Amino acid sequence: MFSSNRILALNVGASKIALAEFIVRGGKAPLMVNYGMLDLDLSMEGGDTGERLSTAIRELMRARGIRQAPILVALSGQAVFPRFVKLPAVARDKLMQMVQYEVEQNVPFPLNEIVWDHQFIGDDSSGEQSVMIVAAKADGVREITDSIASVGFVEPEIVDVAPMAICNALRFNHAGLEGCTLVLDIGARSTNLVFLEDDRIYSRCVSNMAGNAITQELAKSLGITPDAAEKLKCERGFVSLGGVHQSEDAETENISRVIRNVMTRIHAEISRSVNFYRSQQGGSAPSRLILTGGTSLLPHLDLFFKEKLGVEVEYLNPFVNVPFGNRLKREQLGVDAFMLSEVVGLALRRSLACPVEINLMPPELVKQKTMKKRLPFFGLAAAGVLLSLGIWTIYEYRMTDTYTAQREKVEARLTQMRGVQQKLDAAVKAKDGILRPADALRGLIEERTIWQQRIQAVRKSFYDGMWLMEVAPLRAEDGGVEGLKLVGRGWTDMLRAIEERSRAAGNAVTAVESLRDRLKEQPVFGENPDVKSVNMKVTDVFLTEFTIEVRWSAAVAAKEAAR
Repeated sequence: MFSSNRILALNVGASKIALAEFIVRGGKAPLMVNYGMLDLDLSMEGGDTGERLSTAIRELMRARGIRQAPILVALSGQAVFPRFVKLPAVARDKLMQMVQYEVEQNVPFPLNEIVWDHQFIGDDSSGEQSVMIVAAKADGVREITDSIASVGFVEPEIVDVAPMAICNALRFNHAGLEGCTLVLDIGARSTNLVFLEDDRIYSRCVSNMAGNAITQELAKSLGITPDAAEKLKCERGFVSLGGVHQSEDAETENISRVIRNVMTRIHAEISRSVNFYRSQQGGSAPSRLILTGGTSLLPHLDLFFKEKLGVEVEYLNPFVNVPFGNRLKREQLGVDAFMLSEVVGLALRRSLACPVEINLMPPELVKQKTMKKRLPFFGLAAAGVLLSLGIWTIYEYRMTDTYTAQREKVEARLTQMRGVQQKLDAAVKAKDGILRPADALRGLIEERTIWQQRIQAVRKSFYDGMWLMEVAPLRAEDGGVEGLKLVGRGWTDMLRAIEERSRAAGNAVTAVESLRDRLKEQPVFGENPDVKSVNMKVTDVFLTEFTIEVRWSAAVAAKEAAR
């Protein structure tokens, strides 16, 4: 049996796991009494991911002396699909139907292959209800929960998401922040951006642009192995502030320059995200930036972002209001604190009401936990049934007359209800007449969905370093729409990098031609659509503008004409 006041919080990152032990104190902040971290690359091909995770958890518990207890889990931001939508303010049952419809339209997997949860953000006083939807592949979540169960735990109580756990940790430890706060969680394989403003929240995950990107660039630039590059980054890495100090040697200068280049690309993603948040989510420009994650420990990183963004930059301290045990070493905890925000946010879910409460538990585990809670009641129910049977047997003959009288009453009631049934049948027919106009509206919604899929296909085809400037319909002779005209721009150096990768892969095509080929592969345009590049020009030293025309295939054009 587990102690009722002990819990474990596990953060399953892309390259590291963190496990912490907390004492839960009802209505108060949890007390962290033990923790440990272990490098674990779950993206490695070959081998069983679940088995490696369970082995790593056992090793970590044995090394740190952590005992089994009920466990809460946070998934990496890379493993989930967050979506933020706005719905009309309607009754709650209708709103839930609309939420499920948005899940079907926005998550790129069938409903039976995902687990998802949602949270309403703010109120609907403006006439719209903002909703955050978070989904993950069910198989991936089950693999993690099965691995945890194999260690000896009961099924996890909560399967949260790392960015949302960080959000809860920030809200609790840095309460009273005014304006818009941007949290930048720079990990090993991805960077998570979380915007917090009043009761508004928005998050985005940028993959392959984090600590490992620096390691790969260093290995390529210096001609060394990734392991050697990682060691150099940890021992001598810092963010160049734009100049070279006299004390720097050539290698140190190169290291700082490479790190600054990667951080510059992250800054570009931050700028895009801020623009999207302000234009699509109705938010404000960030008033401050809060850093967390292992890569955020690089020296001068705060100064770099302060210079680029023009706002105050702080580090997230998850232990401002969350205490920790006296046996923990303060010096080491001060270094590791930037990688423990997720586990603190998880522990808060068991102690207090949190602003964001997402749970991606697989449905079958939810049913199992519900069933276990009901087992004592089933025993009492069984005893009650046996007692009732005994009483029933004793009074069986006496109750025969009573049952006969009740049966006669029921038959009379049934006769009365048949008349009601006839009225209900008439109401159903009237309802069918009302639903016909609704079918026409449903057709409009389906057409809207098709256009959303086309725009999403265009966005998915664009490479990093490209962006869309204009989308215009191509009109056929009969006035219908036969395709799209796309005007885009891209960073000239990044387009050249795309072309170099294409040549290295044996494809001598330009970046725009490669984009054209990716557009041809999008199923939403049909088989063998007519996609061609009609214009490309260099607008200045850094930017290249291009125009691509996409015309549907014959089958898609026929459907469009029939619609």
